[in-house]
Amino acid sequence: MLDLSRIEELRRADVPPARHLIDGAFVAASDGAEMEVISPLDGKVLTSLARGTTTDAEAAVAAARRAFDDGRWAGLPPAARKQVLLKWADLIEEQALDLAVLGVRDNGTEIGMALKAEPLSAAGTIRYYAEAIDKIYGEIAPTGDGSLGLVHREPVGVVGAIVPWNFPLMIGAWKLGPALAAGCSVVLKPAETASLTLLRIAELAQQAGLPDGVLNVVTGEGAVVGAAIAESMDVDVLVFTGSGATGRRLLEASARSNLKRVYLELGGKSPNIVFADAPDLKEAVKVSANGIFRNAGQVCVAGSRLLVERSIHDAFVADLTEYVRDMKVGDPLDPATSAGAVNSLRQLEQNLGFVAEARALGRDIRIGGARTLQDTGGYFMEPTIVTGVDPADRLAREEVFGPVLAVIPFDSEEQAVAIANGTDYGLAAAVWTSNLSRAHRMIRRIKAGIVHVNTYGGSDMTVPLGGVKQSGNGHDKSLHAFDKYLDLKTAWIKL
Repeated sequence: MLDLSRIEELRRADVPPARHLIDGAFVAASDGAEMEVISPLDGKVLTSLARGTTTDAEAAVAAARRAFDDGRWAGLPPAARKQVLLKWADLIEEQALDLAVLGVRDNGTEIGMALKAEPLSAAGTIRYYAEAIDKIYGEIAPTGDGSLGLVHREPVGVVGAIVPWNFPLMIGAWKLGPALAAGCSVVLKPAETASLTLLRIAELAQQAGLPDGVLNVVTGEGAVVGAAIAESMDVDVLVFTGSGATGRRLLEASARSNLKRVYLELGGKSPNIVFADAPDLKEAVKVSANGIFRNAGQVCVAGSRLLVERSIHDAFVADLTEYVRDMKVGDPLDPATSAGAVNSLRQLEQNLGFVAEARALGRDIRIGGARTLQDTGGYFMEPTIVTGVDPADRLAREEVFGPVLAVIPFDSEEQAVAIANGTDYGLAAAVWTSNLSRAHRMIRRIKAGIVHVNTYGGSDMTVPLGGVKQSGNGHDKSLHAFDKYLDLKTAWIKL
């Protein structure tokens, strides 16, 4: 699907100004305000977005509430909703390359990853939940002869969804797929720096037959649009992927408003633990590098802490450094590129700040550590390996969300577990070992929502993704995601 001539054609295509989708119509902000979209590929203006207002957010919520209450979507048989969602998935798949290139121009992900992880992943996710919804049953309780206890599953109502800029289609589909399949109506707030593809697939949802008002998209600043959605009395459930600071504000907004349920995925500082008895150290080098440096490190589950058993530490780091030296950082629309652009200048400066702090502490910058390709005007950073990192360093405790790897040696399984669990996060982890017993011990002892063994990443839709500790609550992916969007209602009947 990587048609180079088509990619070049799409690279040069004009992108018209984007508008909100509210109640089936694309509309400007209520006050006419717009905000520039800056492409991380060259630092130039790509297009503009409607700068949403509180009034816009309230109008979208009101449209979603009307759509839910009158049953135009929730009242359809599950099999009917299924057919609309399957058509939507087909349309996304048909336009996969166009969507991928638009997304790359908006947020900088390398095209090879973007195609698979964005439109194709989104289509697969929507298809998964479409196929599942007419296979979810209620329950009959084990009562005595004089009573009948029924447990119904009903859509929760209006869902507010706030999604990040790193994989807007993939993560957006993790919210939209189960919410819409369940019969909910949705108000979606994309990130300011990655809204274009979500608006485009919302348009495709309309073409597939999704009724007006069921899916609304409002663009703009989180402090305005996101806050209005979070504080709305008519939003029943709020789902969010992003920073811990914002997650806390959303919980506070719930408390101030209608006590809406809030589900949060708040990132991680995930440990990737390599023991000397790893079955294939060369494979561990390759996978570890890709686990932190693909998409310029802008992955929630990125293996940003590499813990290496001391007996192999020096050799492993040397091999890793050589592998990274051969990675190509550059034009994300070139299929040969290994790592694309950082999403924004602000994010790039934050990444470089972590490296500067590590250097000031005397840590060893093995490779990278600087901005690169500055002549393009884009926001590119060298893949960076920092060794000699102390577990107490900020670089070992806080999420960078960039191509910066902190390497820490360990001497024992006990020490590896202590270091792995020594942050506020608990999203993902990995263990490389040939010892089956050790693998299971580590799975049990590491505090994380997902623990990989002899790999990093790649889990599919059949398993949940969610964090523990300050990585959040609730789960995306798998059938467990429906738990956020379906309420249980008991009917107790005297016979």
